[in-house]
Amino acid sequence: MSSRAGPACEPRAMRAYVYAAPGKLRVAETARPVAGLRGALMQVSVSSICGTDIRTHRFGNASLRPPRIIGHEACGTLVEVGAEVKGFHEGDRVLVVPAIGCGACPSCRRGWTNMCSDLRTIGFEYDGTFADYVEIPERAFDMGNVLRLEKGISDAEAALTEPTACCLNGQSFLRIEPEDVVFVFGAGFIGCIHAELALQRRAARVILSDVSTRRLRQVSKLLSSDVELLNSSETDAAQFIKETTSGLGADVIITACAAGETHAAAMEISARRARISLFGGLPEKSTGFLDSNAIHYKELAVYGSHASTAAENRRILEIIATRQLDIAKYASRTYPLESIDSAFEDLKNEDVLKVLVVP
Repeated sequence: MSSRAGPACEPRAMRAYVYAAPGKLRVAETARPVAGLRGALMQVSVSSICGTDIRTHRFGNASLRPPRIIGHEACGTLVEVGAEVKGFHEGDRVLVVPAIGCGACPSCRRGWTNMCSDLRTIGFEYDGTFADYVEIPERAFDMGNVLRLEKGISDAEAALTEPTACCLNGQSFLRIEPEDVVFVFGAGFIGCIHAELALQRRAARVILSDVSTRRLRQVSKLLSSDVELLNSSETDAAQFIKETTSGLGADVIITACAAGETHAAAMEISARRARISLFGGLPEKSTGFLDSNAIHYKELAVYGSHASTAAENRRILEIIATRQLDIAKYASRTYPLESIDSAFEDLKNEDVLKVLVVP
């Protein structure tokens, strides 16, 4: 196969997980894409299911125009490279940062490519990675969103780099310092990564909370003993923080779950001048959770967080390569593409923490 393929290649079939409508997703045979002159074709090695995929699977997604192949956390090998692509060749192992900016809008010019006014994302505007192959659009190359992987980075680590970079983006606003008490709602993969990054910032205390005893038992085997675990179905978080901080509250609060009540709880447990990250997106109602007077009188800073930039993904790859962070340990199980519905079901039932899908 030529490493300088063009659009004239004959279409071939592949398997993919296709979103046809809310509640209607299935593995189907579909046309295998080909590389354009300024794009490439990646054979998917490993893809991972993220929280957005789970919400799409359960509730649908108004941002999707079906039929659409979903999935966006992945790595693979380039098998076709367009004739006008510079610096990449067939056989290169890569990951694609899925949120791709335009490069021209005010946000992109300031480096906030994840805030692009014409953001196009793998698995949303472009077909995604729950497939044998995924087309890498020319815009991804133009914007530096295609990252070559070092040999020391495993496929699992590469597939989990993007969600980890999203956490890095979320914490960029929070200015975590050594004297801070950091409280994280949600002990899924994202919550665990937030806890680990907070420890790297040498926070005085890091508390990870969840309503699920089963989930807390899972992560207790993976996290440093420096992370305090709180079962908020048994212990009131507000009372716990009040008693263990002498009434001062938490300095940094991160809502790493899709539950609006944690946004309200974040207001309640916050210290004066606390920084709050509303990290987890909400699938349905998203209003009425914030206390404006608490924000006003306590001088709280409330931040949103969406996706990540190519620079943040490169930084995470550096952290992984230097073994400052072990993210592959969170991948509980691997599923073939044909069993992806079972993977979603096991995530829903909390049988697994984070899964990998291998075509």
